[in-house]
Amino acid sequence: MKKWLIPLVVLGVIVFAIFSWGKNFNNTAINLQESATKTWGNVESSYQRRNDLIGNLIKTVQGAADFERTTLREVIEARAKATSTTIDASNLTAENMAQFQQAQSGLSGALSKLLVSVERYPELKANQNFLELQSQLEGTENRINVARDRFNEAVEPYNKHIKTFPNNLLAGFLNFEPMDYYKADAGSENAPDVDFDFN
Repeated sequence: MKKWLIPLVVLGVIVFAIFSWGKNFNNTAINLQESATKTWGNVESSYQRRNDLIGNLIKTVQGAADFERTTLREVIEARAKATSTTIDASNLTAENMAQFQQAQSGLSGALSKLLVSVERYPELKANQNFLELQSQLEGTENRINVARDRFNEAVEPYNKHIKTFPNNLLAGFLNFEPMDYYKADAGSENAPDVDFDFN
């Protein structure tokens, strides 16, 4: 065997090993990133379901002749803001997610105020459509919580994959950025007391 062939074979093995590592890193990162992006879509879908239900709730409440117009207007405006605040799944930055969460929290606050106001309207409390919508909203809030938790669970393996050595050497070169976790609002560890049972 010629002496010049040995370094060539060694170089070929090294190049192949680096290529295989890079390919494996890239494909795994893409799969994990897509999984996290998909679960973010589920978060947005859950919020969209809530917005749709609130729209139906507004229509039901508007039927009450003397219902407080200010409270209703606040919900309508908060809903409009929440539905207009979306995030492109490829741009899930902490800033964008905070803006999204702020809009959703504004809607939650307005909705809570509306539900408390309903206490003074026996015809609404007895309205079957209203009661059904309340029940669906409660279930949707649970779906939102589950979807947010699943999103965070999907982000974790992606972030670990691109941050661990030696993968972190390739991550920046291939433009894989860490994804931000969904964070609750400050003070949200103290759950609001919202009573959905008006019987």
